[in-house]
Amino acid sequence: MYTINDKVAIITGGASGIGLATANAILEKGGKVLLADYNQEALDAVTRELKNKKLPVEGFVADVSNEDDVKNMVGAAVKAFGRLDIIFNNAGIGVLAETETLTFEDYNNVIKINQDGVFFGCKHAIPEMKKVGGGVIVNTASILGLVGQQGAFAYNASKGAVNLMTKSLALEVAPQNIRVNSVCPGYVESGMVNKEALGDYYETLVARHPIGRIGVPEEIAHAVVFLIENEFMTGFNLAVDGGYTAQ
Repeated sequence: MYTINDKVAIITGGASGIGLATANAILEKGGKVLLADYNQEALDAVTRELKNKKLPVEGFVADVSNEDDVKNMVGAAVKAFGRLDIIFNNAGIGVLAETETLTFEDYNNVIKINQDGVFFGCKHAIPEMKKVGGGVIVNTASILGLVGQQGAFAYNASKGAVNLMTKSLALEVAPQNIRVNSVCPGYVESGMVNKEALGDYYETLVARHPIGRIGVPEEIAHAVVFLIENEFMTGFNLAVDGGYTAQ
């Protein structure tokens, strides 16, 4: 089993939701974490809270669609902790719109963050992982990278790409002892996905999950840790979706 203790991880989209839950899970196992997020206010608050608990955490403001930001993010992790072992390319956005009304600006923003952000994270993490004899990459895809959904043209495209990028890269870097997997969450409770925000549509989402509810961030974090620790897994797209894609 791959040991997280004393390993250094970068988590993008780390100031909330799945990213923050995963940071807490890695910290509980003795890892060190650089949290990256575009929201400086949220990032500063979370980083301060964790540092007050004497946990080995640093924060870095980054737009993952900007390659220079991602390159500097990786450099900041190495500067802070001396190495890089794990990257969780988790940052992402979603836009729901029928294709004929979808603007190129909205489409392009989804691709740049969800797809290009994963590319940049992998590209700049791999050289540092090679220096320490290997590492682990986990990418956040989605159930909508496995199945289609009406009105999710851009999101489907970006997350489907992440799943195949994961498989391609896994083959490429396996000889360097670097494993690459993706996690494909179903709908998860968040600031945008909750009963108060969605009203009656929330129950529609719940009904799509045979298990009878949507997920919570900690359940996805648990799956990410599993992908990190299991040394016989690479090139796999792991659905954690309450049965959504079983139908």
